[in-house]
Amino acid sequence: MFDRFKKFGAISDRGQGQSNGAAGTDAVSRWASGQGFTYSGPAKGVGFCLSGSMGGRPWKLERSIASRDFFKGDEIRARAELKVLEGVAVIVMNRPLKETLEERAYKIYTDPVQTVAEPSLSEEMRWLALYPEFVWKALPDAFWRRYTVLASHGSDAAAWIPESLVQLLMLLGASDPNAEVPFMLMLLRGKVYLRMQYTPADLQTLQHASAIFVGACESALAGFSGGARL
Repeated sequence: MFDRFKKFGAISDRGQGQSNGAAGTDAVSRWASGQGFTYSGPAKGVGFCLSGSMGGRPWKLERSIASRDFFKGDEIRARAELKVLEGVAVIVMNRPLKETLEERAYKIYTDPVQTVAEPSLSEEMRWLALYPEFVWKALPDAFWRRYTVLASHGSDAAAWIPESLVQLLMLLGASDPNAEVPFMLMLLRGKVYLRMQYTPADLQTLQHASAIFVGACESALAGFSGGARL
């Protein structure tokens, strides 16, 4: 399945436009059909939804109204019910987002007024406190300048992030390296999740996000299938 995505950049841009317009939704529908995905059009709060299965396990990817204020405009979010080892926890996020979350957490802890108003940290902030950051030499310095990897075990992180996935992550936003789009890729509770700001909101961005998501799912299935870690 992943082979279908490796040439995502070669797919025609004709008619992609903004995905909330007629031309955009038509282009997404045609592309999804060519990939063998199930496509559903705009609904309340959702611009479109793609679904399918991987190894007999369901996944869904959709464009929706952003549910976090650090996403501007719409977001792409995806989830695959892979039922891999539940004890594996790995989070990849771009560094500007990590810094934003750290600043917010610090303000909550140090501002008495804000502490009363927001007594609980968001899930993303809790990840920063719960999981240490891991770095390993096999990945290039350029990757570590752009991304942070949080995990319960460093060996799990290294196993989940092969070179092919690193290459896709490094291409994200390559047309404008200075435009750091908020991005998160997670392997948690036996599932793979992707969440990112939909910028630019075009077909090529969707194809790239889909390629990253599929690559992350395949890597999780290859490395962590079966049972639950205690």
